[in-house]
Amino acid sequence: MRLPRLLRTTSFRLTLLSLAVFAGAASAFLVYVYLATAGDVRNHADAQVQRNVDALQRIYAQGGLTALNQAVIERASQTNDQLYLLMNGDGTPISGSIGASPIKEFDGKPTWATFQLTEPGTQGQSEVQAARGLEIQLSGGQRLFVGADVGEAEAYVGRILHALWGAGALTILLGLLGGLLISRNASRSMASLVGVIDQARGGDLAARAQVRGAGDEYDELAVGLNDMLDRLERSIASIRHAGDAIAHDLRSPLTRLRARLEAAIIEADAGRTDPREALHQALDDTDGVLRTFAAVLSIARLESAADPPGQTVFDAAELALSVAELYGPVAEDKGLDFQVDAAPGLKLIGNREFIAQAVANLLDNAAKYTPSGGAIRLAVRRRASGDVEISVTDTGPGIDPADRERVVQRFVRLEHSRHQPGAGLGLSLVAAVARAHKGGLEIDEGPGSVEGSGPGLRAALVFPPV
Repeated sequence: MRLPRLLRTTSFRLTLLSLAVFAGAASAFLVYVYLATAGDVRNHADAQVQRNVDALQRIYAQGGLTALNQAVIERASQTNDQLYLLMNGDGTPISGSIGASPIKEFDGKPTWATFQLTEPGTQGQSEVQAARGLEIQLSGGQRLFVGADVGEAEAYVGRILHALWGAGALTILLGLLGGLLISRNASRSMASLVGVIDQARGGDLAARAQVRGAGDEYDELAVGLNDMLDRLERSIASIRHAGDAIAHDLRSPLTRLRARLEAAIIEADAGRTDPREALHQALDDTDGVLRTFAAVLSIARLESAADPPGQTVFDAAELALSVAELYGPVAEDKGLDFQVDAAPGLKLIGNREFIAQAVANLLDNAAKYTPSGGAIRLAVRRRASGDVEISVTDTGPGIDPADRERVVQRFVRLEHSRHQPGAGLGLSLVAAVARAHKGGLEIDEGPGSVEGSGPGLRAALVFPPV
């Protein structure tokens, strides 16, 4: 038989566990209180009996049996909670408040006894009370028994114990009710989160968990869930946008590729062209399509991972110099002044290949858009904030401030770059690399107009220090 959902929650089980621990501790405490109180009652009765025995022994030592008998008779008539019995050596009663000693086998040594005393009750019934007594043998051979009625004291202890048991039971009951209330509230909070998860599982990525503002673990879970859904929604939207953009951007090269292949077949059949030239052009177009796919996949890989894969610690200057070696000849062929200023000893942590690709993309753009006679500068430095900056500055046409945010989006190409080959993914990949490494991409104006060219562009990758 399946229990109700409320009784199967973790909070209710923790409540039961806490109550079980409390009940065990309370039971141990009650046992201790009972034993300590009962022991104190017994010790108090024993001390009182011992004082009476000592007093009667002094009377016997001073006045003999007659004085002792008289003292026993007087004391027995004056109190109801003290028990006295004076006996001959064979146990025959002489005087006292009880008819016989409760100690059946007396060997002459002082002997303590706990026994039940039957007394007449207020309504004619007999009442049984607990008693405690000591029997000794006098120097003349007579025997003396002195006891105390401890029934009322033990009854008082019993009432205290019952009260403690009642308080413990009430506490457990209230704790159980409180546990049910807490479990109900916790179950409601968790049900709200589960409902959001079910909505997201059903395809509603706009669903968000309610943050109550209590600052507890449920709010932390709700904030984390909302953040995860925000990222998931952005990722799905990015994937959809990338898919649409890829379909739109690849339509032209694929159509162009197909048209060239058809024209090459027609021209080859007519003997008017060399089929190899058409095939080479088709291979170039195919390589462009593959490069577009590779760039999109790299961006998606970076944006989908919490941290870049294959992270290592490396020297930023060494990376910059290795990339600069590849673009030195390109700049020389185009007549560009290419300078590298890399401060050594600046460490970065991340995926070296991705960061190298990002720097290469910045250098490729600079070499592509800087006119002949211009200059390119690659620099690595530490900022005053401690961040490590890798920047590429050129004297090309630059980017209008209004377009600097838009240019890092996928498949965005500005007007002055339409005549250049590419798919508009270079700066998108650079920005994705920066974000994945907890850094940023800054695009500013370059050194200004130089011999009619400019104002130039300064693109800086900023990474947190190791």
